[in-house]
Amino acid sequence: MKILVIDIGGSNVKVRVNNGEERRKIPSGNFMTPDFMVKEVVRETADWDYEVISIGYPGVIKNGKITSEPANLGGGWRNFDFESAFDKPVKIMNDAAMQALGSFENGVMLFLGLGTGLGSALVSHGHVVPMELAHLSYKKGVFEDYVGKKGFKRLGLSKWNKHVNYIVRRFDAAFNPDEIVLGGGNSKHLSKVPDKCRLGNNHMAYEGGLRMWEKNQ
Repeated sequence: MKILVIDIGGSNVKVRVNNGEERRKIPSGNFMTPDFMVKEVVRETADWDYEVISIGYPGVIKNGKITSEPANLGGGWRNFDFESAFDKPVKIMNDAAMQALGSFENGVMLFLGLGTGLGSALVSHGHVVPMELAHLSYKKGVFEDYVGKKGFKRLGLSKWNKHVNYIVRRFDAAFNPDEIVLGGGNSKHLSKVPDKCRLGNNHMAYEGGLRMWEKNQ
């Protein structure tokens, strides 16, 4: 099966197919509506051949549909019909969940994405459980206020690392996973990888997009 994977971000929309083609980027931002995204993806991939599409979306997904508008993109995403727009079968998943699925090896894995916010998902024996841990209360705000991009800039490297380590320990105690994968662009700033953790790779979102079409997903 020839699969196009679309990873939607606030700065770029990344696209790739599973036939050896390179990854391509489309600039994104608060102008990026779903209609515009579809047109740009179709234009950018006009020379690629694909049968189905996987989409990683930065927001809440319920029953294969977007249920919340994104913070850093344009409007109109909620309940948008991507299958009609692309005229191809489409599966959509939260972007952190898609990267978690791609990062999974075995057992029970907790994924924490240290990026603009805090992405989170649990993968239990190959089955993805998307979560929204970012906005749970923590100190004088919520978790992503301290370990997201704004927290990193406000607190500085040393204090940010301390909060990441503390939050990792709390989630480890709460979910008791076999391992924790720390992904997202800011994971590279960790002074030391906490115990029971390994670093992820944003490219694993592509692998997750391919795995979305396996029978158990």
